[in-house]
Amino acid sequence: MTRVLVPGGVLGLGFDTRALQHGIAARPDIIAIDGGSTDSGPNALGTGVSKYSRAVTRSEWAELMAARSRAGVPLIIGSAGTAGTDAGVDWMLDITREIARERNEHLRIAAIYSQVTPETVLAALDDGRITPLDPAPSCTPEIIRSCTHIVAVQGTEPFMAALESGADIIIAGRATDTATIAALPLMRGNNPGACWHGAKIGECGALCSTEPLSGCILIEFDADGFTVWPTAPTARCTAQSVHAHMLYENADPHRLHEPGGTLDVTNAAYNDIADGAVRVTNSRWIPTDPYRVKLEGAAPAGARTLILALIRDRHYVRNAETWKDHLLAHLHATIRDRTTFDPASYTIEIRLIGINATLGNLENCHSEPTEVGALCIVNAPTQPIATEIAKLCNPFLLHFPLQGCTEMPSFAFPFSPAELDCGPQYAFSLNHLMTLSDPMDTSRMVLVET
Repeated sequence: MTRVLVPGGVLGLGFDTRALQHGIAARPDIIAIDGGSTDSGPNALGTGVSKYSRAVTRSEWAELMAARSRAGVPLIIGSAGTAGTDAGVDWMLDITREIARERNEHLRIAAIYSQVTPETVLAALDDGRITPLDPAPSCTPEIIRSCTHIVAVQGTEPFMAALESGADIIIAGRATDTATIAALPLMRGNNPGACWHGAKIGECGALCSTEPLSGCILIEFDADGFTVWPTAPTARCTAQSVHAHMLYENADPHRLHEPGGTLDVTNAAYNDIADGAVRVTNSRWIPTDPYRVKLEGAAPAGARTLILALIRDRHYVRNAETWKDHLLAHLHATIRDRTTFDPASYTIEIRLIGINATLGNLENCHSEPTEVGALCIVNAPTQPIATEIAKLCNPFLLHFPLQGCTEMPSFAFPFSPAELDCGPQYAFSLNHLMTLSDPMDTSRMVLVET
């Protein structure tokens, strides 16, 4: 039997301190938390800089380090620094050292790096070991060389090696959300299907419970299945809330592909038991050969400037789509006639916040809003060009009239200057599988003593 305490869905998002204390009191064998995601886009991978506040990350990590010390168990974080780049691992390592010095604590830390060089990927491409994940295009040497950072998404094997080294704390680069949770139960010989299934259910902490913001859950693995329950006193897991989490960020509710195999929960049984816990059995793990890991890469994609105009005039709100279409046509014509910018080198997009900014043409709710935000997004090769084009757009976003209107409208900018420079932009350019001869081929472990 192995108990894994998951304090929350990701470090930096917060968790209930009382729930954490109750979790520690339940005597877990390990504490595991995720440190990253691709949810917020490619910037963290492109720059190697975490999207999360350092101050909040440090505060939460200090609390988890103290909890680890009280429990006397290992503490693991995967995908450190949001994207799991080498810089993200070093960022978390620096934070850990700071806290250890303040606590006068001597620790054995395993830093696991999973960033791979373009040369490594180019060699794999030459060997025919790179396969695109739908709908990614075929990989080319140009795509590989364009990436500022490439990471390999690790499975459980690097975490097992770090645990075998006797590490108190493991700080890992990019890894699947499940790998940090499944590693120790698998090492101890618990049911493989249950290990991967329980890890999937627990990846986001209490999101599988009735109180998602409480953060903490416990998962108990054994030879036949797993049991999961939240540690917040008023939270509960139900068969439905647990079963539903298989759909979270997963297109197939019955199968989950991981490095080294596939989890199949087609015949899994979910049963409510006492005290808000759920018991799950009949999960199946299907090993696959060869062993493959996903590659994630981000490449520069120019620069961006934003302008937000607020529209409250009822006639313009009702006709916002028409106004937007005419404005865009006018802007492109003006840029063509008055500047030398290549039309193929930039884009202008206007998203109507309050109407269909999120779903676009898929929006099916068409009730009339009181006001609309017209978010103008300018993408260009460099920041000066993006800013220049945005400045050209500025007066028209403020005063462009609908056809047939004889009076010039006046909308509002919520801040001055209206142009917001977003700086360099990045795009995901690698979403491919790489075949390995050994699961550790893309991982490098460094042991650090404090």
